[in-house]
Amino acid sequence: MTESPVLKKSPLHERHVALGAKFAEFGGWEMPLEYSGVVAEHTAVRTSVGVFDVSHLGKATVKGPGAAAYVNSCLTNDLGKIAPGQAQYTLCCAEDGGVVDDLIAYLHADDDVFLIPNAANTAEVVRRLAEQAPGGVVVTNTHDDYAILAVQGTNSDAVVAAIGLPIGHDYMSFDVADFEGTPVVVCRTGYTGERGYELVVPNEAAVAVFDALLKAGEQYGLVPAGLGARDTLRTEMGYPLHGQDISPQITPVQARSGWAVGWKKEHFWGDQALRAEKEAGPARILRGLRAVGRGIPRPHMTVVDPAGTALGEVTSGTFSPTLKKGIALALLDAAVKEGDQVAVDIRGRQEAFEVVKPPFVTVHVRES
Repeated sequence: MTESPVLKKSPLHERHVALGAKFAEFGGWEMPLEYSGVVAEHTAVRTSVGVFDVSHLGKATVKGPGAAAYVNSCLTNDLGKIAPGQAQYTLCCAEDGGVVDDLIAYLHADDDVFLIPNAANTAEVVRRLAEQAPGGVVVTNTHDDYAILAVQGTNSDAVVAAIGLPIGHDYMSFDVADFEGTPVVVCRTGYTGERGYELVVPNEAAVAVFDALLKAGEQYGLVPAGLGARDTLRTEMGYPLHGQDISPQITPVQARSGWAVGWKKEHFWGDQALRAEKEAGPARILRGLRAVGRGIPRPHMTVVDPAGTALGEVTSGTFSPTLKKGIALALLDAAVKEGDQVAVDIRGRQEAFEVVKPPFVTVHVRES
């Protein structure tokens, strides 16, 4: 009998237990799925503020002379477009154009880049970067050294400021601040669509920062939120999830993530395959689906046209707490256009959906 792998735990695990969290496995980690319920936590983030423990996310450093230039020659986006103190969404692709992972690159300096990949893909991203690193450039897996807390929602500025950390910087930029003698990276980003911050905290300070956020956030309606709400929030925004909406089998061209590709760069991993696919046009494209009736779509459900011909499948599907109806991302035949009427096969029933362009809800994340 095969033994189940031992799941890693966040440095905040005991805090989550005390708060009554329900847990689930995410990328080899046991993480909070929900506390008070997915809909309640989702609504709190949309209307006030929530705090997520996303310490399962990967962490890695690339350091040494020319580190930023090296990373830029590997990952898709153009790191040359940002300055130190800014962060950038980017992709690590295979030579065939498939997405090994999507990640955030924090540019500290020309010789210092911090990367946040997805939990399950961290080792592979580090392996690929280390394998080809030029002399003097060192790639280090620091996955287990840091916690990451995401403070998301309308009142996020007030909560972060209340514990003495900087606020108000531009979207996708970061500061390194001091919290009780410990350096904390405060970045204006997140995965919910709402205004918010992600705090990269050394493990030894994680409990103190989390406790301070909960205490300071009481007057602003802050609630601890689990990864269930994080998933419904990101789906409402149309943000892709690796392993579902992008994957080694789904390219950024198909996923409409070409905006995260530096097409003018001389080289990046998978560039030839992606340039060829962009030129020819992809055979399938990631689209949004919004329920006409009461159908709730789920991943891998088949999408069909009015005649019953298969058009593709749902990659991410859920009930939208904001819209009170089913929404989905689906990889569909390129001939399908926005405004088309399709159906999703939900346990043998053909439920009507409209093809739409995400995001499904309107928020205002980018103000300074």
